[in-house]
Amino acid sequence: MHAVRMATRQNATTIPVPKMSCNPSVKPMRSTSRRRAQLQGLVNAIRSAPPNTVNRLVAQIRKPRGETNEVAIAVGPLNELEAEHGPVVLRRSHSYDSDDDSLDSEDEVFSLSGRNSDSRSSSEESDDSSYDPISHIGSWKPMLDVFIERFVDAFSPVVQSKTGQAGALRRAAEIRMFSPILMDAFESVSIAYFGRSVQDKNLEAAGFRLYPRVLRSLQQALQDPQRSKAESTLVTVTLLMAFESVERTTQVSLIAHVHGALRLIEHRGPENHIHGVEHLLYTELRPYWVAAAIVSRTPSALASADWINLPWSANPDRRDILHYLLDLAVEIPALLWQFDDIEATLKSNMYSAHEISMKQASLWSGVADLTNRFRQWKVQWVDNNPDGPPQEVEVSPDDPFPRFHCRDFRTGGIITPPMFVYRDLRLAQTMCLYYSTRLILSSADTRPTDRVGPLEQYSLGCGICRSLEWYIVNAPGNMINRLAFPVRVAWEVFPDGGPERQFMYEVLKLVEKRHALGLWGSNMSEISPRAGPPRSQSPEMATGA
Repeated sequence: MHAVRMATRQNATTIPVPKMSCNPSVKPMRSTSRRRAQLQGLVNAIRSAPPNTVNRLVAQIRKPRGETNEVAIAVGPLNELEAEHGPVVLRRSHSYDSDDDSLDSEDEVFSLSGRNSDSRSSSEESDDSSYDPISHIGSWKPMLDVFIERFVDAFSPVVQSKTGQAGALRRAAEIRMFSPILMDAFESVSIAYFGRSVQDKNLEAAGFRLYPRVLRSLQQALQDPQRSKAESTLVTVTLLMAFESVERTTQVSLIAHVHGALRLIEHRGPENHIHGVEHLLYTELRPYWVAAAIVSRTPSALASADWINLPWSANPDRRDILHYLLDLAVEIPALLWQFDDIEATLKSNMYSAHEISMKQASLWSGVADLTNRFRQWKVQWVDNNPDGPPQEVEVSPDDPFPRFHCRDFRTGGIITPPMFVYRDLRLAQTMCLYYSTRLILSSADTRPTDRVGPLEQYSLGCGICRSLEWYIVNAPGNMINRLAFPVRVAWEVFPDGGPERQFMYEVLKLVEKRHALGLWGSNMSEISPRAGPPRSQSPEMATGA
């Protein structure tokens, strides 16, 4: 094993990396090939480095122009000539002709050389004179593949089949070189995410500065009849959703992107989401699209038979427990619209008592029917599942995770209920969505009898809270974002100042810090099902209205 050495004036960090193949009997390679191999070795070394080492390397790359510190990374000799001249050194070179420090500047270059670059032979100089700098690229671009890889690992982790699907953005990253807008989008999002995750404000701001260009390109694509249906356009909108979960640039940006993606999906039609990346983006992220429809509180095209069936026509076996639940949840927006219509009718004083009673009867019938089908779904898919339902496990006194406390309405006291433990992440996500969709449906349940009352609503909210620890501890990458909507719904069940909201506040801050997700640093009011469709004002103002 050879070592990667990161040298600064004060310290050095050594980490093991796989030794690169070398054979003393092989003649020296041409310089261009040698440099390409050196660069590949450098990238491989960085990818295998621990986060703190990569962070230090990034900090060195971002040094002000006048400083001379260098980062030395030995990737092992490629041949006897390099063995003689020492390790490959990554040096930052500067052009002082410009004061522009923007990320689009081409003035900063990286060069790879031996420890004693002046000892190169004249044949090497003539053979490779045009490649002294590897390429004229911004200071972060040699690291760009690493940034994108870190981003993809976080937002599209490799998971087992029982965990669910998480490969959409990973597949999209593989085809980004075919689309300029995708290249820009991945660049902006991955740099900003990496900067936030290592708490490098300069790097985070660098990704942020690229964001307006991506927005302009997206706007142009959406105005083009052909490009608006391209997979690259849909992927870009999805990437901007990820960007907003990291940065939360404004209070309404995330939900605006989600609603925009939903409209784009509806515009493309179900027949365009049967195969490939488009299929993954629809099916894998379907909980987001259904949540967006619920937040809009208007009937959704996703409730049609074509949208429920066509995307799975090529692979019906991939339709699992979660999607059978979403087949029911997508009916909720129409019932919320009916509820809002009745509320407006009662305030208008323009309708007769008979007309109002007819509207109410229709709503009550729809709510009763859907509530019963939700309960039947739980019996069929959860209670009677061969692997069994979720298990209740007492919380250990030494557990460092925030402790959930709730009310015992029989005694009036505060208790610590057992946490829910699931057989897999897919079931945990599905149950949290079950609790949240039941809660939202119950908000429109005004039936005089058999309605879902406050005690059952409280129990459903507690079900989400009791599931959070197991999911957060076991979910890879940033899959915790999949519980953002249920968490916000649960937040609205509990009163201000109670132990339930205190627990949720601690969880929100924990996720924000651990996963570098700015969205979780707030109470996520923009994804409240009470907010209604996007307006010019903030979601809080919309809710208050």
